[in-house]
Amino acid sequence: MVPEDIAAHIENLRGDFVKLEKQLADPAIYADQAECRRITQEHRKLESLFRGFDAWVKAIADLAETHDLLSTEDDPEMREMAEADIAGLTEQIAALEQQVKLALLPPDPNDNRNIIVEIKPAAGGDEAALFAADLCRAYFKYFESRGWRTEVLEQSDTALGGLKNITFSLTGEEVYSRMKFESGVHRVQRIPATEAGGRIHTSTITVSVLPEAQAVELNIPPEELRFDVFRSSGPGGQCVNTTDSAVRVTHIPTGLSVASQQEKSQHRNKEIALRILFARMLEMKQQEEQAKLAADKRSQVGTGDRSERIRTYNYPQNRITDHRFGISLFDLPGVMEGDLDQLFNPILLTVCERRLEALRNP
Repeated sequence: MVPEDIAAHIENLRGDFVKLEKQLADPAIYADQAECRRITQEHRKLESLFRGFDAWVKAIADLAETHDLLSTEDDPEMREMAEADIAGLTEQIAALEQQVKLALLPPDPNDNRNIIVEIKPAAGGDEAALFAADLCRAYFKYFESRGWRTEVLEQSDTALGGLKNITFSLTGEEVYSRMKFESGVHRVQRIPATEAGGRIHTSTITVSVLPEAQAVELNIPPEELRFDVFRSSGPGGQCVNTTDSAVRVTHIPTGLSVASQQEKSQHRNKEIALRILFARMLEMKQQEEQAKLAADKRSQVGTGDRSERIRTYNYPQNRITDHRFGISLFDLPGVMEGDLDQLFNPILLTVCERRLEALRNP
């Protein structure tokens, strides 16, 4: 049976859905592309929620009906068919329940934004850099499976094939809502390829997920930004060491600065530096706002703090453990091949259940 609080909440959302349909029917809404995109995405999300909820309710009713049939049926063949239907419906109900609960997650203000992801080795030297490359490859395989678009903004490799750092943008539906819980410290325990003695090493890398922002929404006047150009020092082609193509942009009031030397073009490096700077400033602004509202400790789950150790990848035990949500998986190779939904879905479901519990016990 569907929990009463979920059923009541969904019925309330049907009224919101009617309002959204009226807004989409108004031609004036299409003059504001950002608002139109927001309303369209919210409309699509509610439509999917109702479809899943109605299927869940029907499957529960079908299961009850099949149980009744089984209790009165004497024919062995019919009983066997009913038992098979019960097994299938039970599995379907569990999947639909999870789908509905995930769809009930309250929208995050950043859900409609594209994101910038930064991955850097922390402790562990070459092994940390190698794991940073491994995790980055796993992410990119996952992005490809979901049809998300990536653009590498900055990248520096090590001689052994690891990553000194990488920064890339990510565009697509649900990029922030699925990736936001990746921010923090990722710890790996394994025997490095560079270890001759067969000893297990522990290394860490940091991942930062930043929603993209514009100067206008951050209210940054041009005079608060200082631009400095300098000669690039990294690889990048014949011109890179002979022209002042690298750019550093500094937000004067906060002292926050970002440098870019990835491209040969000074204009392109300026664009990249600004995108990363604005994303970091938005993150800083939102974290300050969250800190003011975080009197209730339950609202601080998965804050995305870069210093927070969020996950351990234990290769000898084939185990991944997410420390924030108490989730453990024993398919490390599958995850590292890009099957990240087997980790992301339980995380999102846990977050949803905690929020529903908070609504039941305010």
